[in-house]
Amino acid sequence: MAGLFDQQEVAHLETAMPLAARMRPRTLHEFVGQQHFLGEGKLLRRMLDADRLGSLIFFGPPGTGKTTLAEIIARQSSRKFVPMNAASSGVKELRAALDQARDRLKTGGQRTVLFVDELHHFNKTQQDVLLPDVEAGVVTLIGATTANPFFALVSALVSRSQVFEFQTIPQADILSLLRSALTDRDRGFGAIPIEVDDDALRFLAEVCDGDARRALTALEIGVLSLTDEESVFTLEVAQESIQKKAIQYGVDEHYDAASAFIKSMRGSDPDAAIYWMARMLEAGEDPRFIARRVVIAASEEVGNADPQALVIANAAAGAVDRIGMPECRIALAQAVTYIATAPKSNAAYMAINAAMDDVRQQRVLPVPMHLRDGHYRGAKQLGHGEGYEYAHSGEGGWVDQDYLGVDRTYYEPTDRGYEAEITRRMDELNHRRNQGERGT
Repeated sequence: MAGLFDQQEVAHLETAMPLAARMRPRTLHEFVGQQHFLGEGKLLRRMLDADRLGSLIFFGPPGTGKTTLAEIIARQSSRKFVPMNAASSGVKELRAALDQARDRLKTGGQRTVLFVDELHHFNKTQQDVLLPDVEAGVVTLIGATTANPFFALVSALVSRSQVFEFQTIPQADILSLLRSALTDRDRGFGAIPIEVDDDALRFLAEVCDGDARRALTALEIGVLSLTDEESVFTLEVAQESIQKKAIQYGVDEHYDAASAFIKSMRGSDPDAAIYWMARMLEAGEDPRFIARRVVIAASEEVGNADPQALVIANAAAGAVDRIGMPECRIALAQAVTYIATAPKSNAAYMAINAAMDDVRQQRVLPVPMHLRDGHYRGAKQLGHGEGYEYAHSGEGGWVDQDYLGVDRTYYEPTDRGYEAEITRRMDELNHRRNQGERGT
């Protein structure tokens, strides 16, 4: 009778489990995604095949299989799987788990996979507690984190682990998981007669952003909420079964999106630049941060190839301060598309960098005597300003005069946009200089 009751309890627990939990892959064969490190011949697959597992850090967005893969690894390697969440566990619980793993290894020779979810929530002291047993092989640590481990974890723990970055699951794989859930009689909805529109499944596979858990949860809500009048899982049902997506946007995403945004403007791709800006704004990024990057790009990436870019960028930044969201996005979009499509030159940016390098590393140049301030009493006695020629008195507003004291070129305009005119003007002046012409 006890066995019967045990089976009933298991059945009740399985019935209560959400679809996403029931459909979790049980073997590497069922596992989808992450083929860049789990495919045949790749590093993690080789480690598993050789049964030479060290400690692992799984880093990536939610719903990409970090916990599931840890369980599969423990099962395949015949290790005891001990899960813990760093957000709700302290040093006491951590030490207890390590002590039990040591006893398990001593008495029965069984190894332990200690799976720590949200590992970045452990502070430095808690992470340091792990180090001796990780290094000694008492436990195989598998840490899961959505934060970049190279920033969020102590370097000693990272150096003792293999770091694997999880990517969002491809849309085709999500679609395959949804269809499996609909046909699986034991774990999914295979025992229920359901008519499903392909458009509905494709919508869930796309809008879930590579998060398998989110797609399966939406499918479960939609299927279980169907009424007699709604006998088909349509696109409309799918749309009502999933919340607006919460965009993953931590420290890494902030810098990565900003980097893609800047590089898209530099690369003259207005569509990409607008997309990355939209993603940042939708995630709650401060529009003033975006405005600052736009102003910088106007000078750094466009410069004098189109001087109007800086004017438009500054106007957009002013609009951000005066108007705010959501309307300021329009001014930002105007500035971003202008900069992205403008001719490009980083000549001014390179010029100031080269000049500052000289100021820092070379002998500081004295101001030539004829350029020094000669307006105060006693300046003439020191010779300050003597020999200076007023440029506007020369032909074309120019005189052949030395303004630096050494032969050094910092600004080298390109032949793009307005800088082509600047190049022509500088060539003309250099020709006059070489001819020894001097204004009167």
